[in-house]
Amino acid sequence: MTARFLTLTAALLIAGCGAGSKSFYVLTTDGPAPSGGGPGIGVGPVVLAEYIDRPNLVLSENPNQISIAENHRWAGDLSSSIARVTATNLGRRLHSGNVRIYPWKDDDGLAWQVTLDIRQFHGGGDGYAVIEAGWRAYSLPDRKLKASRTFVAREALAADGYQPLVAAESRLLSRLAADIAAGLK
Repeated sequence: MTARFLTLTAALLIAGCGAGSKSFYVLTTDGPAPSGGGPGIGVGPVVLAEYIDRPNLVLSENPNQISIAENHRWAGDLSSSIARVTATNLGRRLHSGNVRIYPWKDDDGLAWQVTLDIRQFHGGGDGYAVIEAGWRAYSLPDRKLKASRTFVAREALAADGYQPLVAAESRLLSRLAADIAAGLK
């Protein structure tokens, strides 16, 4: 699998260099958050490890080496995208249309604030996407820490390529939201 992924990566890099065109990717939610009320949930801030805090998709060659996909980029700010997807997925799981992304004007109507520390979020040469995320949930308005965990998971890519990588990363964010929702119940 590693040789196949490295061959694919090399082929994609060569093809991308010749054409000079860039591809842009977005993370996706499980679907829209419910409309209407429900417990108020604020997501953010989201802090990214420095190696992934960039516009490019990141691949891990081995435990100590990464490659940056120069022509394969996020369509927007990655931390904002992670916050948006996590907030929407949490709203679905907690049956709330009352979700906000940091920074918000005030805490009125919010019951929870969830902060995220994304330590790993990349594809690997083994055909998996990985995430390691520390999350904390604070009750509002008293700002007391109610739950704190580290979520670590891997998700198989359905096929080789960058689009399947982003789809797997989206599924990882769905699983992260499920973990957070379980911690809030």
